[in-house]
Amino acid sequence: MRRLQAEAKTLAKDHIRALNQAIVDVETLAAEIADGGDAYPPGVRDLARRLVEDCEARVQTLEAIVART
Repeated sequence: MRRLQAEAKTLAKDHIRALNQAIVDVETLAAEIADGGDAYPPGVRDLARRLVEDCEARVQTLEAIVART
């Protein structure tokens, strides 16, 4: 039973790391679009800029939660 719980916790940590990395990847892509100049429509650049800010906050929140556990 303890071994299974330990495995589940390890898998959960891996899953959280993957989620964190996915958010960072989205943030990177959104930043590229936000800084893409006239190649992207203004509405898309604005949305990407706001997404960057949101991703930064989500990563910080996720890291703070993980640090407490």
